[in-house]
Amino acid sequence: MKKSSFLLLVWPVLYMAAAFADPRHDEDIEVKVRVAGGNVIVDLSLVVPATRQQVWAVLTDFDHMAGFISNLKESRVVSTSADTTKVFQRGSAKYGPISFPFESTREMQLTPFDKIRSHMISGNLLRMEGTTQLVDEGAQTRIIYHTDSIPGVWIPPIVGKVFIEHEIREQFQEMRNEIIKRKQAPVSGP
Repeated sequence: MKKSSFLLLVWPVLYMAAAFADPRHDEDIEVKVRVAGGNVIVDLSLVVPATRQQVWAVLTDFDHMAGFISNLKESRVVSTSADTTKVFQRGSAKYGPISFPFESTREMQLTPFDKIRSHMISGNLLRMEGTTQLVDEGAQTRIIYHTDSIPGVWIPPIVGKVFIEHEIREQFQEMRNEIIKRKQAPVSGP
């Protein structure tokens, strides 16, 4: 009963926050969120003015991600093997006055400069599978991201979609900013 009462209070606030949110400055980041039954499916596409190697360096910098993604409090590599890296991340997704803490340990299968496959082993989602692909587009790189997850809580179809879209868009905007920042940083000599 407490959970129901809480949700009845929280979701209207989220809906109002979404309605009055500032206009987005990251419109070129295409995000589609579908809530189907218990599944949340996210598809994202964006172009970054950098090489696949420069994009890869940021997307796989798990030990430093909390320094450039604002909703992460902790991100670290737990273990590595030939092509698999286990990553632990903890943080809090925020939208307006509402925040939702999250935690996960994921197995990442890395195919350098091409693809990252992600499989959640533990955390507060019931399931999460994801793929991130990097595709050359001239002097730029397109990031194509897809996840299929089952959250541990009920996600209201409309407000939940707005919240998830906001979080994903913000994370990838911050990653793109970091890629561009590193690309522009002067290279120090020996």
